[in-house]
Amino acid sequence: MQQTKILTINRKKVFTLTQFTALVVVATTVPLFNQQAITGSVVNATLFVSVALLGVQNAILVGLIPSLVALSTGLLPPVLAPMIPFIMVGNTILIIVFGYLQKKNFWLGVAMASVLKFIFLFSTSSIVINLLLKKEVATKVAMMMSWPQLLTALVGGLLAFVFLKG
Repeated sequence: MQQTKILTINRKKVFTLTQFTALVVVATTVPLFNQQAITGSVVNATLFVSVALLGVQNAILVGLIPSLVALSTGLLPPVLAPMIPFIMVGNTILIIVFGYLQKKNFWLGVAMASVLKFIFLFSTSSIVINLLLKKEVATKVAMMMSWPQLLTALVGGLLAFVFLKG
Protein backbone atom coordinates (compact mmCIF):
# COMPACT_ATOMS: atom_id res chain seq x y z
CA MET A 1 0.00 0.00 0.00
CA GLN A 2 1.25 3.45 -0.87
CA GLN A 3 1.84 6.03 1.81
CA THR A 4 0.51 9.49 1.29
CA LYS A 5 2.33 12.55 2.50
CA ILE A 6 0.35 15.57 3.47
CA LEU A 7 1.97 18.90 2.78
CA THR A 8 0.91 21.54 5.21
CA ILE A 9 1.41 25.15 4.36
CA ASN A 10 1.03 27.54 7.19
CA ARG A 11 0.42 31.26 6.94
CA LYS A 12 4.13 32.10 7.34
CA LYS A 13 5.13 29.81 4.45
CA VAL A 14 2.46 31.32 2.21
CA PHE A 15 3.63 34.83 3.11
CA THR A 16 7.29 33.93 2.44
CA LEU A 17 6.38 32.31 -0.89
CA THR A 18 4.38 35.40 -1.86
CA GLN A 19 7.29 37.68 -0.98
CA PHE A 20 9.69 35.47 -2.93
CA THR A 21 7.41 35.50 -5.97
CA ALA A 22 6.99 39.28 -5.84
CA LEU A 23 10.74 39.83 -5.59
CA VAL A 24 11.39 37.43 -8.48
CA VAL A 25 8.85 39.35 -10.58
CA VAL A 26 10.62 42.63 -9.79
CA ALA A 27 14.03 41.13 -10.54
CA THR A 28 12.71 39.71 -13.80
CA THR A 29 10.93 42.78 -15.15
CA VAL A 30 13.27 45.60 -14.10
CA PRO A 31 15.99 44.68 -16.63
CA LEU A 32 13.42 45.46 -19.34
CA PHE A 33 13.89 49.20 -18.64
CA ASN A 34 17.34 48.99 -20.25
CA GLN A 35 18.77 51.89 -18.21
CA GLN A 36 21.74 50.87 -16.08
CA ALA A 37 21.13 53.47 -13.37
CA ILE A 38 17.49 52.44 -12.91
CA THR A 39 17.93 48.73 -13.49
CA GLY A 40 21.02 48.41 -11.32
CA SER A 41 19.57 50.39 -8.44
CA VAL A 42 16.27 48.50 -8.39
CA VAL A 43 17.90 45.08 -8.84
CA ASN A 44 20.32 45.80 -5.99
CA ALA A 45 17.43 47.06 -3.83
CA THR A 46 15.61 43.82 -4.64
CA LEU A 47 18.65 41.83 -3.51
CA PHE A 48 18.93 43.73 -0.21
CA VAL A 49 15.18 43.38 0.43
CA SER A 50 15.34 39.68 -0.47
CA VAL A 51 18.03 39.11 2.16
CA ALA A 52 16.06 41.01 4.80
CA LEU A 53 12.75 39.26 4.10
CA LEU A 54 13.70 35.83 2.78
CA GLY A 55 17.20 35.07 4.03
CA VAL A 56 20.47 34.56 2.20
CA GLN A 57 19.67 31.30 0.39
CA ASN A 58 16.45 32.52 -1.19
CA ALA A 59 18.03 35.89 -1.98
CA ILE A 60 20.78 34.11 -3.92
CA LEU A 61 18.09 32.49 -6.08
CA VAL A 62 16.51 35.90 -6.68
CA GLY A 63 19.97 37.28 -7.53
CA LEU A 64 20.60 34.80 -10.32
CA ILE A 65 17.54 35.82 -12.31
CA PRO A 66 18.18 39.41 -13.54
CA SER A 67 21.30 38.57 -15.55
CA LEU A 68 19.64 35.62 -17.24
CA VAL A 69 16.59 37.70 -18.14
CA ALA A 70 18.71 40.57 -19.46
CA LEU A 71 20.68 38.20 -21.69
CA SER A 72 17.73 36.12 -22.88
CA THR A 73 15.63 39.17 -23.78
CA GLY A 74 18.46 40.85 -25.65
CA LEU A 75 18.79 43.73 -23.19
CA LEU A 76 22.33 42.78 -22.31
CA PRO A 77 24.64 43.30 -25.25
CA PRO A 78 25.96 39.94 -26.45
CA VAL A 79 29.52 41.16 -25.84
CA LEU A 80 28.68 41.16 -22.12
CA ALA A 81 27.64 37.49 -22.14
CA PRO A 82 31.04 36.36 -20.81
CA MET A 83 30.45 38.59 -17.78
CA ILE A 84 27.17 36.91 -16.75
CA PRO A 85 28.75 34.36 -14.40
CA PHE A 86 30.80 37.14 -12.81
CA ILE A 87 27.73 39.37 -12.40
CA MET A 88 25.97 36.45 -10.70
CA VAL A 89 28.93 35.92 -8.38
CA GLY A 90 29.00 39.68 -7.70
CA ASN A 91 25.32 39.57 -6.73
CA THR A 92 26.02 36.57 -4.51
CA ILE A 93 28.88 38.43 -2.81
CA LEU A 94 26.55 41.37 -2.15
CA ILE A 95 23.90 39.04 -0.72
CA ILE A 96 26.24 37.05 1.54
CA VAL A 97 28.10 40.08 2.90
CA PHE A 98 24.89 42.01 3.53
CA GLY A 99 23.28 38.93 5.07
CA TYR A 100 26.17 38.62 7.50
CA LEU A 101 26.36 42.30 8.47
CA GLN A 102 22.77 43.59 8.24
CA LYS A 103 21.76 42.60 11.76
CA LYS A 104 24.82 44.29 13.25
CA ASN A 105 24.50 47.47 11.19
CA PHE A 106 22.31 47.90 8.11
CA TRP A 107 24.44 50.69 6.59
CA LEU A 108 27.72 48.89 7.23
CA GLY A 109 26.20 45.87 5.50
CA VAL A 110 25.12 47.96 2.50
CA ALA A 111 28.48 49.72 2.25
CA MET A 112 30.67 46.62 2.59
CA ALA A 113 28.48 44.53 0.30
CA SER A 114 28.45 47.29 -2.34
CA VAL A 115 32.20 47.89 -2.20
CA LEU A 116 33.09 44.19 -2.34
CA LYS A 117 30.72 43.59 -5.26
CA PHE A 118 32.25 46.59 -7.06
CA ILE A 119 35.83 45.42 -6.43
CA PHE A 120 35.01 41.92 -7.65
CA LEU A 121 33.21 43.08 -10.81
CA PHE A 122 35.76 45.75 -11.65
CA SER A 123 38.74 43.42 -11.26
CA THR A 124 37.22 40.45 -13.07
CA SER A 125 35.81 42.59 -15.86
CA SER A 126 39.19 44.18 -16.46
CA ILE A 127 40.73 40.75 -16.94
CA VAL A 128 37.90 39.03 -18.84
CA ILE A 129 37.05 41.93 -21.10
CA ASN A 130 40.62 42.65 -22.12
CA LEU A 131 41.11 39.00 -23.01
CA LEU A 132 37.91 38.61 -25.02
CA LEU A 133 36.99 41.94 -26.58
CA LYS A 134 38.40 44.49 -28.98
CA LYS A 135 39.92 47.50 -27.25
CA GLU A 136 37.20 50.01 -28.23
CA VAL A 137 34.42 47.69 -27.01
CA ALA A 138 36.39 46.63 -23.95
CA THR A 139 36.67 50.22 -22.73
CA LYS A 140 32.90 50.77 -22.85
CA VAL A 141 32.13 47.44 -21.16
CA ALA A 142 34.77 48.04 -18.48
CA MET A 143 33.12 51.37 -17.72
CA MET A 144 29.74 49.65 -17.24
CA MET A 145 31.37 47.26 -14.76
CA SER A 146 33.14 49.96 -12.75
CA TRP A 147 31.78 52.96 -10.81
CA PRO A 148 28.16 52.52 -11.95
CA GLN A 149 28.18 49.16 -10.14
CA LEU A 150 29.19 50.79 -6.87
CA LEU A 151 26.74 53.66 -7.21
CA THR A 152 23.76 51.48 -8.16
CA ALA A 153 24.50 49.12 -5.26
CA LEU A 154 24.61 52.02 -2.79
CA VAL A 155 21.42 53.56 -4.22
CA GLY A 156 19.84 50.09 -4.07
CA GLY A 157 20.70 49.93 -0.36
CA LEU A 158 19.03 53.31 0.18
CA LEU A 159 15.91 52.19 -1.73
CA ALA A 160 15.83 48.95 0.28
CA PHE A 161 16.04 50.90 3.55
CA VAL A 162 13.14 53.14 2.51
CA PHE A 163 11.10 50.08 1.47
CA LEU A 164 11.85 48.07 4.61
CA LYS A 165 11.32 50.95 7.05
CA GLY A 166 8.41 52.57 5.21
